[in-house]
Amino acid sequence: MTMLSSDEEFLSHLPVFRHFEDVAEPELYRPLPDGWALALADIVDSTDAIAQGRYKSVNMAGAGVISGILNALDRHDLPFVFGGDGAAVAVPPQAIEASRAALSKVRRWVSEDLGLTLRAALVPLTEIRANGLDVRVARFQASDHVSYAMFSGGGNNWADMQMKGGHYLVDEAEAGDRPDLSGLSCRWNPIQARYGAVVSIIATPRPGGDMAAFRRLVADIVTLANEDGREGHPVPVEGPALGFIREGLVMEAKALSGLGDRVSQFRKGCWVAFQTVLITVLYWLRKPVGRFDPVQYKATVASNTDFRKFDDGLKMTIDVDADRLSRIKARLEGAERDGVCFYGLHEQDAALMTCVVPSPLSRDHMHFVDGAAGGYARAAQMLKERSASSV
Repeated sequence: MTMLSSDEEFLSHLPVFRHFEDVAEPELYRPLPDGWALALADIVDSTDAIAQGRYKSVNMAGAGVISGILNALDRHDLPFVFGGDGAAVAVPPQAIEASRAALSKVRRWVSEDLGLTLRAALVPLTEIRANGLDVRVARFQASDHVSYAMFSGGGNNWADMQMKGGHYLVDEAEAGDRPDLSGLSCRWNPIQARYGAVVSIIATPRPGGDMAAFRRLVADIVTLANEDGREGHPVPVEGPALGFIREGLVMEAKALSGLGDRVSQFRKGCWVAFQTVLITVLYWLRKPVGRFDPVQYKATVASNTDFRKFDDGLKMTIDVDADRLSRIKARLEGAERDGVCFYGLHEQDAALMTCVVPSPLSRDHMHFVDGAAGGYARAAQMLKERSASSV
């Protein structure tokens, strides 16, 4: 009988919950073991990149942080969260230096391929706890095959502020030093709103505020979003519409190739395009090939999507009509007036999806959703402005 390490035992015994309205309940979360660290990154001046229409590049960089670290460590069971213009991954002690190297390479890839600046840091859990905060983790079962980590304790937010303040930074790798981004995909067309607007929401508890009131706020927002019976899910139940998007295909081909290797990029581009055409044809024919069923795969894209999460606060990208949006805004504004929360919200007409697909033959493919016109980055900017104006 194989004995689990203490870190593996921690991961295997994390609480898993299925009712998202419970996401803010503190008893669901477990503190990370001693010795762990947060590997995190974000795009510098992401609002400027978004203003230039570079939404897909920004999201690709954020998902690339997750892909680069998980591939470098050859494991997909570590807790992580996608934030639109960045991401955070909790890593055990024995994986810290490999994670540092992966982050360093992802920084170089973002600079060379995407023309953006990625800021990255590795923040020890001991430093977070020494400042009176923690990183606590649970898992939300999004589907039968995928669960996503949820974070509480304030540690992620503190680590992010430290990174932006220039602390715990990870240097950029040498030119041409590439991360392993196998499975990183950015092919889907934008997913148009069906009810009215795709809305990205961030709500964080006010420091020293009433946490019971904040938990009620989260439950109320989730209930309002669920009036359509699908929790405001921005992806149709049958999956997103199939189709080419040249920018995504090019980025994916470059990510899987060596720097400046045009022959490799051309070959990878042809392979990516062939896969997309084949899946499209098989889908319309409703024809599986071997173990790959395109209809089933497309449907599980929706069920495996992380359109809502908890990362020291509520984050959602949902598709809602004008009436529901009005009531959601009113509930958030009332909670902010009452000193319960700060919030940011951004409306757009579509959602954007970036994916990490370990294998097209397995059902544990992961799909990260953000608003297609700034999403979480613009909501975060609004939250920052509202919290600053209250001081």
